[in-house]
Amino acid sequence: MNIAEERTVGEIVKDDYRAAQVFQQYKLDFCCGGNRTIEEACAKKGIDPQEVYQALEQLGQAGSKKDNYDQWSLDFLVDYIVNNHHGFSRNKLPEIGKYAKKVAKVHGDRHEELHDIYHEFTMLHADIFNHLDKEERILFPYIKELVEAEENGTKPDKPDFEEAANPIAMMEDEHDEAGSSMEKIRKLSNDFTPPEDACTTYRLLFENLEAFEKDLHKHVHLENNILFPKAIELEQQLN
Repeated sequence: MNIAEERTVGEIVKDDYRAAQVFQQYKLDFCCGGNRTIEEACAKKGIDPQEVYQALEQLGQAGSKKDNYDQWSLDFLVDYIVNNHHGFSRNKLPEIGKYAKKVAKVHGDRHEELHDIYHEFTMLHADIFNHLDKEERILFPYIKELVEAEENGTKPDKPDFEEAANPIAMMEDEHDEAGSSMEKIRKLSNDFTPPEDACTTYRLLFENLEAFEKDLHKHVHLENNILFPKAIELEQQLN
């Protein structure tokens, strides 16, 4: 994988999502913090960037299949995000919430951080459901209207929010907040590492939190680095 030093981590993952596994390995943020170069991202974490470049090069030599999300039509990408990532969040978050509540109640005396994890996750759960609702009711239908206008050779109706950049800025701020919440939970859980006395539910909680974080990173990447910039560009072209 040939990586130019001036490219951001978000751009690299946009072109080849396989790079996400390398950035996840080194705990480099490619979604909310996707506007940094590899050197900038590594400097923040105290990592040698040459290690990351080498891992990306080895990934490119592997020749495995890559998903070209950047080449998908915007309406198809919207449906993919809703069906896969919004669906995953709506199904998984209530389940994780039950685990977090039970584990905090049973093990919170010995592991006080579980109460903080439950509190942080409860707020995150509510915020994300509200966030998904706003995207599906307001922003995503407008993006589909833009695609339809392009196909029909017409101009889209002006939305109440004036232009796509306005709700997109709000969605990106909320992405940052969700990412920060998951970062707090990761630290509180010692990188989702259960203690030796953890029961099955305790371990399931951490496994599911880690799986949700992984899905969230991809979810935010598809929106912040692909869907949103392309929607703004399309709107400008049509107007």
